[in-house]
Amino acid sequence: MEDINAPPIGPLIHRQRLSRGLTLVQLAALSGVSKSMLSQIERGQANPTFAVLWSLTRALKIELADLIEGGSLPSEETSIEVVSAAHTPQITSSDGSCTLRILSPPRLAGEVEWYEVEVTAAGSLDSTAHAPNAIEHFTALTAGFEVNSGNSTRSLKAGETARYRADLPHRITNISSKRAKGLMVVLYR
Repeated sequence: MEDINAPPIGPLIHRQRLSRGLTLVQLAALSGVSKSMLSQIERGQANPTFAVLWSLTRALKIELADLIEGGSLPSEETSIEVVSAAHTPQITSSDGSCTLRILSPPRLAGEVEWYEVEVTAAGSLDSTAHAPNAIEHFTALTAGFEVNSGNSTRSLKAGETARYRADLPHRITNISSKRAKGLMVVLYR
């Protein structure tokens, strides 16, 4: 097996912080990561968790993949950014029935987010209410989905899109006997 060294995240965070004219105290306030932890990360004395990296990339308004790959925003000559499948964040439900791949850039979190959703047969994605006035758009790429928001429930055929309030408890259920796939966009107003 090939030995792969971890990317030098500390110096990259340090450069990104300085390029924005931020002090450790200011970045700590923006990210919610303590000043001492930031200092340790920048010096390479601590390995940040995914949650810490997520907070830092959101505060610095950079892509997590750029931080991991050591890159920056694409130049005009290479204005197409590609995020590899290996660097696309993924969330799996505690029961393993649902997987969300986060396709949207971290800097848009809380504004607009989009996900690839896979649900096992009879599995579901149960969500508590999001921020006030949040709306979800769910497109069924395969048949067999049922969407519930508040007191309303609708079944979807492949290719259909459901738009519904996400500021209420809501659920996406796979009522088929096969793994089902869809795309979800969450808009925060």
